[in-house]
Parts: sequence; structure tokens; C-alpha cells
Amino acid sequence: MKKLQLLSVAAMLLFSVNINADTVNPNLNLFNPDVRKCLIEASESEGWKLEAVYTDTQDKLVMVFGKGTETKTYINK
Repeated sequence: MKKLQLLSVAAMLLFSVNINADTVNPNLNLFNPDVRKCLIEASESEGWKLEAVYTDTQDKLVMVFGKGTETKTYINK
């Protein structure tokens, strides 16, 4: 049952997140471990690899994904 819920959340993330190069999406709560896990899994299924995770000067969580020469940046809401 948990796998089904995880797949549904991942599918919702794929449809709700516009995955373009250099996208900054402040609508995600990256401090939620389920959101981070789904974002990583959804990105990996599209060929993106997690390159960096850090907190910025405003204590917002930042995740950077790369694919070749392109990058995507997600910042916590």
C-alpha cells in the first residue's frame, strides 16, 4: 500500500513540477522527507542526478540536479 501511495505522489510531482533547465520551484516543502524522496526518484527516472544539497543564507533547503550541461535548482518554499 505504501508503494502505491509513493507512486501516486511521484506521479503528482511529475505532473505538477515543470522540469526545465534552471527551474527554481519555491512551492515544494523540501524539509519533508517524503517530498525529497519523491523529487529525487522522479528526477532520476528522467535522467537527472542529484549534484548538491545545501541550505542557503536564509536557511532554505536547496537541491541541485544535473543532466549533462543542464541544471535544475529547487529551493524550499
